Amino acid sequence: MDNLNVAGLLKVIGSGTKLVYVVTDNERRTEAIVAQAATRIKGAGGPIVWNCTDGLVREGAQLPDTVEPLKALEYADNEPGPLLFLFKDLALFWQDNPYIIRKIKDFIARSRDKVMVVMGQEEAVPQILREDLVVMQQGLPTITEIRVFFEQLVEREALLAKLCSEDPELLGKLVVAAQGLDMNDIERCVRMQRVAQQPAGREIVQALFEAKRQIIRKSGIMEFVVNDVTPDQVGGMENLKYWMERREKAFGIEGIASGVNMPKGVLIMGIAGCGKSLFVKAVAAKWHLPLIRLDMSSVYGGLYGSPEASVRRSFATAEAVAPCVLWIDEIEAGISSQGFKAEGGPASRVLGSFLTWMQEKRSPVFVAATANAIEMLPAEVLRKGRFDEIFYVGLPEAEAREEIFHIHLAKQKIDITGFDVKLLAGSTRGFSGSEIEQAVLSAAFDALTEGRPLTQQDLMVTVSRTVPLSVTMAEQIKKIEAWAFKRAVPASGKFS
Repeated sequence: MDNLNVAGLLKVIGSGTKLVYVVTDNERRTEAIVAQAATRIKGAGGPIVWNCTDGLVREGAQLPDTVEPLKALEYADNEPGPLLFLFKDLALFWQDNPYIIRKIKDFIARSRDKVMVVMGQEEAVPQILREDLVVMQQGLPTITEIRVFFEQLVEREALLAKLCSEDPELLGKLVVAAQGLDMNDIERCVRMQRVAQQPAGREIVQALFEAKRQIIRKSGIMEFVVNDVTPDQVGGMENLKYWMERREKAFGIEGIASGVNMPKGVLIMGIAGCGKSLFVKAVAAKWHLPLIRLDMSSVYGGLYGSPEASVRRSFATAEAVAPCVLWIDEIEAGISSQGFKAEGGPASRVLGSFLTWMQEKRSPVFVAATANAIEMLPAEVLRKGRFDEIFYVGLPEAEAREEIFHIHLAKQKIDITGFDVKLLAGSTRGFSGSEIEQAVLSAAFDALTEGRPLTQQDLMVTVSRTVPLSVTMAEQIKKIEAWAFKRAVPASGKFS
C-alpha cells in the first residue's frame, strides 16, 4: 500500500487508474493533497467533492440533486472530463449495495479522462472492485517535511523565531518531538504557547508530546506511560546496561532519539518482580523516547474489535507517534505456541500480523517485549533477527541486592550510614527486586506509625516475615531457569 502524496497520486493517475481508494483518518490533509494533484492535471481545475450532507460541491457551489450517492455517481459518469472527483463518505454506502458498485464500475469502464478518489477510515473495499482500483494510505509527514514546515513557521511566528534564536538546538528538538504528528497538530501546539505567560522552548516540546499522548489515549487500547526512570535506579542487570551503552556509543543518543539509528528491539524474559518492566522504562527515558505500553490481554478483550484488528491498530498507532518505545507487556498472554497451534484461530492471525510487522516495519519503533513464561512463545518469535537480543532476568545476586537496597533507601530519603547493607543483602537471598522494595516500604511505614526513624532492626524483622516467590514458586522458577540456560543472555553478570 503506497503512501498518499501529490507526486504518488499523480503517478497513479498517469498510469491510467480511474479509481483510487485512500485509507485515512485525516480528512482535511487528504483533501488538500487531492486538491493539489487536481491543479496539476491539465484542464481539470479543482476537484469536485462529495459528502453525504451537501452532495457534490464544485468550486464552492453545491450541485443540485446530488446528495444521494447514486445521483452523484450518475453526474460523475455523465459529466465530460478532464475531472477529478473526491468522494468522502461513499465507503459508508457501497458495502452490500449492488447499484452503487455497478455505477462505479460503469464510471471506470466509460471514463477516459476522469478519476474518482474515495476516502475511508479502514481498508474495507468490496471484493468486486479490488481489480479496478489502487489503494493508498494517508501517511504522516516525513522528518524532512516536518523540518521544512518548522522553518516556515519560524518565518511566520515571531515567538518561535525568538525561542530558536535563544536556543540554536531547539529546532532539531522540535522536529524530533513532532514526528508522528500531522501539520495541523504541530501548528496548534506552537500557537497554544502564545497564551502562555512565560513561553519556553521546552514547553512547546512538552506540548508536542502531550499531543502524542492524546493520540494514544484516543486509541483506547494502549497507554502512554509517564516515565522518569533512569538506569541508575535499576539494580544489577550489568549485561543489559552494557548492551544499552554499546548501542548509545555506536549510534549516539541523538541518533537513537531521532529514530535515524533505532535498534530493532529486545525480548526480556524472567521471573516476576525482578525488574523487566523497570528496565524498559529506563531504556525509554535514557534514549529520550516516549513509552507506549500494549497489554496483550486487552487485545483479546473485545472492547476494541477483533484481536487482529486491535493489534494492527496498535502497531499503526505506535508508528504514528514514532520514534518511540513500544512496550509489549506479557507478550505470551497474546502470542503463544498453544494459540498458534489452534489453526485459523485469532492467536494464529495475531502472531502472523506481529511477525509481518516486525519484519517489514520501517518506522523507528523500538519493541521492548517482556515475558514471564517465554517457553510458551512460538519459535518464530524467538528466532535470531526478530529481536536484537533475548535476555533472561533472574533473581538478583548479592551485589545487585545491595544496590537495590541503596536505591530504595535513597528513595525514602534515609541516611544509610547506620545500616549494614551487606548484612541486609545476605539476609534477602532468593528475594526479587520488588520484594526488597516492599520490605523497605513496609519497614519505613512501621517506623513512621511509631513516630521514629527507620532502623536496621525494622528491616530485618520485615525481611524475616517475608516468604519470597523463590520459595512459594520454586518449581516454576527452576523450570524458567532451565529453559533460559543457553537460550538467552543473562541480564546480570559481566560480558567476557
